[in-house]
Amino acid sequence: MQKSRIHFLLINCFLAIVLVSCGSVTKNYTPKKLDKTSYEVPYFSDSKTDYVYKTNISVYGNELSGIFIAKKINDTTHRIVFTTEFGNKLMDFEISENDFKVNSIVSELDRKILINTLKEDFRLLLKKQYLIQEQFENESNNIYKSADGKRDNYIFISKKDQKLEKIVHASKTKEKFTLYFNSENNIFAEKIQIIHQNIKLKIELNYFKSE
Repeated sequence: MQKSRIHFLLINCFLAIVLVSCGSVTKNYTPKKLDKTSYEVPYFSDSKTDYVYKTNISVYGNELSGIFIAKKINDTTHRIVFTTEFGNKLMDFEISENDFKVNSIVSELDRKILINTLKEDFRLLLKKQYLIQEQFENESNNIYKSADGKRDNYIFISKKDQKLEKIVHASKTKEKFTLYFNSENNIFAEKIQIIHQNIKLKIELNYFKSE
């Protein structure tokens, strides 16, 4: 039953890509003098911690739930495992800034478009440090621009409490996907959302509190 659901989601959802156009990403931001040249993300940095989240993936109106586990295994690499709620492993891979290794994946999910999408999502989620080229601001955030190959990342830091609120991954003219963070202490993110703007894909991670 689980395999048939996964297969349905894959065939009907991940193969469809809808392009979205928009203006310049920074058109509503005010340029500002740089106050830092790098930014270090506080999340997923402790090698002694297993980061475990209940996960819900919504793709073109279809839902798939499971458990997401991230573990920092060395200075540059995280291991990510995604299982069903019953503990059956769906995906297991290792990811760093420059490398990506699939340890295992069920055949229904073993599709290039899906793997590449998740690789891009989770690489940004687990990225530790950003080099800053430009700075902007809006009413509530300081916004830092960091080059990322052919695209850019925009890091939104709250002016009120200095917490990381979101990271936007974008081309020169349009946003591709956004990571949203909810954190009580700016050390551990209790809730994370990954929302795509060019495909109907949303990944929600909620911290799993063991009884």
